[in-house]
Amino acid sequence: MSFAVGRVRWAAAVLLVATSSLAHAQSTQSGAPGDAWIVPDAEFDKALPPLSGDLNAPLEAMPAAEQPAPTGTLPPPAPDDAQLAQPLPPITTFESTPLETTVDVKDKAAPTIRYETVVRGLDAIGLADQFNALSSLKKDGGKAANAIQIAARAREDEALAVRLMKSLGYYDGAAHSAIERPTAQDAATRAIITAVPGKLYRLGAINVVAPPTIPPGLAREQLPLKPGDPIEAARIEAAEANVSLVLPQRGYPFAKVGDRDILLDEQTLTGDYTLPVETGPRGSFGKLRTRGRPVFALRHLNVFPRFRPGDLYDARKVDDLRHALTATGLFNSVSVEPVATGEPGPDGTELVDLVVNQRKGKTRSIAAQAGYDTGEGIKLEGAWTSRDMFPPEGALIASATAGTQQQGASATFRRANAGKRDRTFSIIASANHQNYDAFNAITGTLAVRFSYDSTPLWQKKFTYAYGVELTGTNESVYDFARVERVRRTYGIVALPAQAQWDTSDNLLNPTRGYRLKLNLSPETSVRGSIDPYVRAMLEGTFYYLVSENLVIAGRARAGSIIGISRDDLAPSRRYYGGGGGSVRGFGYQRLGPLDPQGNPVGGRSINEFALEARYRFGDFGIVPFIDAGNAYESVLPKGGDLRFGAGIGGRFYTNFGPMRVDIATPLNPRKGDSRIALYISIGQAF
Repeated sequence: MSFAVGRVRWAAAVLLVATSSLAHAQSTQSGAPGDAWIVPDAEFDKALPPLSGDLNAPLEAMPAAEQPAPTGTLPPPAPDDAQLAQPLPPITTFESTPLETTVDVKDKAAPTIRYETVVRGLDAIGLADQFNALSSLKKDGGKAANAIQIAARAREDEALAVRLMKSLGYYDGAAHSAIERPTAQDAATRAIITAVPGKLYRLGAINVVAPPTIPPGLAREQLPLKPGDPIEAARIEAAEANVSLVLPQRGYPFAKVGDRDILLDEQTLTGDYTLPVETGPRGSFGKLRTRGRPVFALRHLNVFPRFRPGDLYDARKVDDLRHALTATGLFNSVSVEPVATGEPGPDGTELVDLVVNQRKGKTRSIAAQAGYDTGEGIKLEGAWTSRDMFPPEGALIASATAGTQQQGASATFRRANAGKRDRTFSIIASANHQNYDAFNAITGTLAVRFSYDSTPLWQKKFTYAYGVELTGTNESVYDFARVERVRRTYGIVALPAQAQWDTSDNLLNPTRGYRLKLNLSPETSVRGSIDPYVRAMLEGTFYYLVSENLVIAGRARAGSIIGISRDDLAPSRRYYGGGGGSVRGFGYQRLGPLDPQGNPVGGRSINEFALEARYRFGDFGIVPFIDAGNAYESVLPKGGDLRFGAGIGGRFYTNFGPMRVDIATPLNPRKGDSRIALYISIGQAF
């Protein structure tokens, strides 16, 4: 193969030489350049050298072509350049410092160009604010390293303006930029973005391509678009999201919205809209399955659903199940996914099982809280909780209180979702010592409680609690007959109950809504004789959002004890006013009747009012407030002897609630009342 290639190349070379020689001969004989290149075949073949028949023979030498005799003389050489003849200077004499670029400037202050941005044409269609928020020219405070950078930003903003106009339906919109150099020395460069929206396109025909549904046209019905609406991207995406949201709530768990198609017509300025929707089978609830590391067995999982097998599938009930599982606090992660079974269900549906993916989380926690209250002193509280010591959801809580005027300890067994979702069963044992101006008490309590409670993750509108409480207490009490303070022991059996209606938007820091709460506790005091009575308290709070930063909050509370005289009632069961959760400005439990020594003795009724203006800026807040109230010896509260306190508070808002510091003063103090009261705690006053 190499030989053949060599032969071809050689033949081509010979052909070139032969052709050149013949052409030269013809041109010298005839003198006609046009005929010099016409060579007869016979002469061409004769000019070719013979080829050897030996394939291994070396290639023949190429004959030299005849050259024409020179017809003229070459020009004389140019004289030598004196500068070129000089030797080069040494390389060390050259300047070798590299040029400094913007990238090289590190610790030096790079020069900047200040410019201002002018936007035209977007105000009329309501896009100026959105453009300014996304603009490349607007960032960096109107400063750039050089004019090229300003121009690059302007080109980015041209594209931004076009995208924004198209998002509102201005598909013919155009934008251009211009950079105006300053005419005066102290003037700034101007970057001008001019947008021309053009005509607005509107929806023409609207077509939803979907299989038949029950009820008919369900997908189209959930698409809130109509012909003539502007082709606005955000509105169309929201309408499609509504289809994706509602169909799974109406029995179609596997519904999917496809890619839309909008065909624009430049003549009519309309766009025909087509949306494909895959509904999938119509489903009904099947059974629960579990996957992953199980926290709950299937038996306990079936406590949580608010639906029964065979009910029409509703994605809201699936979300409700997931939220309820999350609220237990026992999962590191948990999800609920629908799975088609292919099995027939009622009313022509297909059964859809729910797979609960469980991943166990930490079950133990330690919590601590500290506070200070004038009259109540410093109080430290700590709790250790094992949320799943007695599965499922059997928690053990050990807590302790240490303070200047209160000490105690308690142990609680709590079973959440006890046989029924959101029902909590608790057994509580506690021992406490309280030493206040009103009384000194050593108390032991054993209580059983059933409750339906809110949690920070699962706030409920209606909650309740009821139970049984056995209390033994030894307390100091002022005996008006003996005109001295004595100690007495009381045995108390109570049936406390509580109901609350809550429309507020947050448990710890509400900004809107209201709460109504009723406490009712039939009790019997045993001290030589049996004295039945009823303790009742009604409380209402409201929250009004004036602006994004200001909330007006108010509270009213009234209580009464019916069926027993005040002096036969244990001091710790009486009503007292004053303190951080009552009328601020007055000491803890200082409001109400006093004994001859000036100590509070409590009463059988109470009323309280409070009004706050909660102004927040960032993570901090200021809260001016005014409180009013009193406690009375009578069964029903009175309105003619109210005590008023006013002050101002500071708030520091955290993820778990606001830290509260309130300073207050009594507006109509009695003799012996302090002029200043301080309260520090977690959470709002109400």
